[in-house]
Amino acid sequence: MKIGIIGIGNIGGTIARKLASAGHEVRVANSKGAVAVRPFAEEIGAAATDTNGAISGADLVIMSIPLPAIERLPKNLFKDVPASVPVVDTSNYYPGLRDPQIADLDAGEAESVWVSKQIGRPVIKAFNNILAHSLAEVGQPEGRDGRLAVAVAGDDDAAKQLVMGIVNEVGFDPVDGGTLEESWRQQPSTPGYCCDYDAVAMRRALNAAVKGEAPKKREQLTSKMATLGPSPTHDDVVAMNRSLNPLT
Repeated sequence: MKIGIIGIGNIGGTIARKLASAGHEVRVANSKGAVAVRPFAEEIGAAATDTNGAISGADLVIMSIPLPAIERLPKNLFKDVPASVPVVDTSNYYPGLRDPQIADLDAGEAESVWVSKQIGRPVIKAFNNILAHSLAEVGQPEGRDGRLAVAVAGDDDAAKQLVMGIVNEVGFDPVDGGTLEESWRQQPSTPGYCCDYDAVAMRRALNAAVKGEAPKKREQLTSKMATLGPSPTHDDVVAMNRSLNPLT
């Protein structure tokens, strides 16, 4: 499969590495152009390109960049990409920590609905509710006990199934997160966000989410983070996330 990946940070870079290793034709890009991503591309066996080159002729596009960077993408970037090509959004909104305030999101709009409006086409929400360390290090073969899960939300069933197949291929159980409007259930500070759950627990966590509660939990998260010290372990972060929304 020809896969274009925009953004090679902790999440995008890990996905690119795994998919290139699996034999896909991967093209990587970021805002700095092909020269900037070439060393990473050569390291993982991908092609270095710019954003236009990443999406041209792709069977799947993955955007793994912060929301402000999505807002700065050319408005016509996807105009020649067929509607049948899934576009995956892995982003999360971190107001006050990394991102500027975005009025529509502060008013309760689902983050990936906002992203869809920015780029002018539907998206699939995936790979946003798993920690970078988990994505890189703890994937397992299909059928293995304790395999972690990743939620996938979107409105196009065919596109969602393709993305769920990719989630499975890189080592995680895909869990249907519902429509794009329902993707708020996998946003930061919800019960299913970055808690290293298996598929059964992930479904429970998505169902346990209460609309409008996550912003309140974010305030608790800031204080809880401060108690972890300068070098928290992966297990510390998972435990902290779980403590925000204990599953009963």
